[in-house]
Amino acid sequence: MTTTLPDGIDSFLVAAGWGGAEIQPLAGDASFRRYFRILANGHGPAQSAMLMDAPPPHEDPRPFLHVGQWLSGHGLRAPAIYAENADRGLVLLEDFGNARMRDYLEDAPQDEYRIYRAAVDTLAALHRLPPGPFDPYSLEVYQREAALFVEWFCPAAGVEVDAAGYAAAWREVLGPVIERQNPGVTVLRDYHAENIMLLDDGGQGLIDFQDALVGHPAYDLVSLLQDARRDVSPELERAMLDHYRAATGANGEFEADYARLGAQRNAKIVGIFARLWKRDGKPRYLSMIPRVWDALERDLAHPALAPVAAWFDSNIPGFVRSERGGGLE
Repeated sequence: MTTTLPDGIDSFLVAAGWGGAEIQPLAGDASFRRYFRILANGHGPAQSAMLMDAPPPHEDPRPFLHVGQWLSGHGLRAPAIYAENADRGLVLLEDFGNARMRDYLEDAPQDEYRIYRAAVDTLAALHRLPPGPFDPYSLEVYQREAALFVEWFCPAAGVEVDAAGYAAAWREVLGPVIERQNPGVTVLRDYHAENIMLLDDGGQGLIDFQDALVGHPAYDLVSLLQDARRDVSPELERAMLDHYRAATGANGEFEADYARLGAQRNAKIVGIFARLWKRDGKPRYLSMIPRVWDALERDLAHPALAPVAAWFDSNIPGFVRSERGGGLE
C-alpha cells in the first residue's frame, strides 16, 4: 500500500467542498487504480467519501462514470459521484463503508446462503433490464481473454502447447454462447464477493464495474459462484444456480453456457494471475490459482466443453493438472 498522494489532490478536494479533510490510503488491487478514504472536517456533504485515483495513461475513469450513471439510473446501487476530474483521473464518490461481502462472511459464515441469495437477486434484477449502452462481449473478446492462458500461464509453467488448436477449440465451444446472448444483458465482468459491498440499509453496493459489456447472463453468475478469491461449496453453487434459474426462467441451455463461460473465465484468470506474477511482480495471486483450476476442471467435465477438454488432455501435462496449476515459483 502506497501513501504517496495523487498530484493535485488538495485543489481537487477544495473545489469539491472537502478542503482540509483527512486522507487515508487504502489497500489497492491488481490494477493501477488507488483508493483513499476522505474523512470530512465539517465541510463535506457526508461524513466520509472515497477518492479513486485512476491516473492516465494507465487508467481512465470515464468508463466507470459512464457505467455507474447507467446503473444508478436503473435502480442499482452504484456509488454516487460527488466530484470528478476525468482528465486527471480523480473521482470523489460515495463511501460504501468497509463491509465487503467476502470480509463479512469470514466473520458470519452462517449468513452465507442469505447473502449469496441477495447477490443473485441483484443479478436477476440487472438481467431484467434492457442491455446498457456498452460494447458487445464478442467472440473476439472472449478469445482474446481465453488466450491469456497460453500466453502467460503455459510459458510460466514451462509447457509448450498448440496455441492454434486452443483458439480453434474455443471458437467451437463459444459459438453457441454468441448465438444466445442476443440481445444480451449488462455484464459487469468482475462480480464477486470482493466487489459487493453490504450497506447499512441492507442493500448491496456495486463497485469495480468499469469494464461492463453486453453479453450472456451466465457470465456474472459464474464470476460470483466460481470465485477466484473465496471458496464456494458445490452445494451453495448448485442452490444459487437453481435460485437464479427460478428467478429468471433461464432455459435448459443455460447450464451448458454457464460451464462454457466458467471455463473461459477461469482459463483467463489463471493467465492473468500468471501475468501479475511474471510481468507485474505480484506473486500473491499465485496462491489463488489452485482454487481457480479446480473450478476450471469442473467446467471442463461438462459435455459442452468437449473440444477444449480434449485440448487440455493433449497439451497440459498430468503433473500440472494434479498440482492444479499451482506449481509456479
